[in-house]
Amino acid sequence: MHFLQRFYIYQQERFPLLAHGLLITAFSFSAVAYSRVCRQAQGFIDLPTFAWGVFNTITLFLLLRIFDEFKDAEDDARYRQDLPVPRGLVSLRELGILGVCVVVAQIAVNLYFFLKMLWLYALVLGYMSLMAKEFFVAKWLKKHQFWYVVSHMLIIPLVDMYASGLDWHLAGKEAPQGLLFFFAVSFMNGIVLEVGRKIRAPEQEAEGVLTYSGMLGAGKAVGLWLAMLLLTCLLSVGACVWAGYKLYPFVALGVMLGLCALPAYLFITKKSAKRAKLIEYASALWTIAMYITLGSGLLYELL
Repeated sequence: MHFLQRFYIYQQERFPLLAHGLLITAFSFSAVAYSRVCRQAQGFIDLPTFAWGVFNTITLFLLLRIFDEFKDAEDDARYRQDLPVPRGLVSLRELGILGVCVVVAQIAVNLYFFLKMLWLYALVLGYMSLMAKEFFVAKWLKKHQFWYVVSHMLIIPLVDMYASGLDWHLAGKEAPQGLLFFFAVSFMNGIVLEVGRKIRAPEQEAEGVLTYSGMLGAGKAVGLWLAMLLLTCLLSVGACVWAGYKLYPFVALGVMLGLCALPAYLFITKKSAKRAKLIEYASALWTIAMYITLGSGLLYELL
């Protein structure tokens, strides 16, 4: 089977380009839009700049997925032989070549379209490289799950800085202070996604596969997810207040919080694989809706 055919199967399982593309596009739009709202800048950045910026942010997360394949190769070969690399669908060598091609393409985009963004890109890539090496303290991080998650989730605010820089940095301005709220929200969204995708029904738990339901029990894991969801919502409210938004974003956040919390209740009443998957879907839905809400001030102006 040709590599492109095998990669198509790989991305379906490990990095669905359509679903991730929609989420990351919303993420990028929101970062730029919120930056412009905080700066009280009119309109949006030019579409070619935004489009190439989205290309770089999507491929940065793809690169992160490739780095994780190398980082987790030993554990995956031992405990998760159904995954694409252990079962031989794609090889680490092929993914390594793909990763190099991605980095070359990203550097070319930065050099040709927005040279000023190159140092922000280098900052993200440098941190991502440290993540791939587990900051050279892999054994310690594995024993301290809190710091493992914190250290890995910090990549999201860094990508945020890059995405929002398509506005403030290319305009030659300082980053608006309100972006601190946005970075905090993005960090917490990463936690919501991380916990949400690692809540499993009892029959799904497997040796060597870390899940929050396995570590904490299903009830506490769902409680943790709900707490992170609520904290993210509160930070989003703070970001909306800072930006001077009126009533409608707050109503939208409240409605989405209620809708996205519903799968947690359903899972607790019946711990099935399908209902566990609903929590993962709710995490993604919340993230997309929240980013659109934070960018809604500029979106309303544009429409």
